[in-house]
Amino acid sequence: MWGLDSSGRMIKLAVKYADKHNISPNLLMADAVQLPFGDDVFDYALAVAAYHHIPGRQSRDMAFRELKRVLKPGGEAFITVWNRWQRIFLGKGKEVRVPWKTGDQVIHRHYYLFTYFEIGRALSGVGFKVLAMRPESYYKLPWKCFSRNICVLVKKD
Repeated sequence: MWGLDSSGRMIKLAVKYADKHNISPNLLMADAVQLPFGDDVFDYALAVAAYHHIPGRQSRDMAFRELKRVLKPGGEAFITVWNRWQRIFLGKGKEVRVPWKTGDQVIHRHYYLFTYFEIGRALSGVGFKVLAMRPESYYKLPWKCFSRNICVLVKKD
């Protein structure tokens, strides 16, 4: 099991969590746009709340291509991104800065807000087969377009 994040603080929190649950993942700081792995290495990948933090369409597409590159043929990835049409972002643009409290400090983090159509098109555009796309499991309203997160399951053919 491998875990990576571009934030050293998140890696430290992951180490603490792993120790608490007696698991031993390989953790490292890395950038999703340039993954430090060879081609066709992983059967499965999870990318939770990662790609919406990457500024610029070209960089996001590079990160999606990197994910595809490191998956084995037939490998699958589960991806979540923030939905542009969730209630708190109605009337705002696709790229926003969201205040995030860490300790006594508030930082403003970059978010790119995807639509269902857009994330599907981006993943298909780099060669993934989209197997499923839906809101998070706790979302109960009948209109998925307003969910908080978009969850996507893709496969590398």
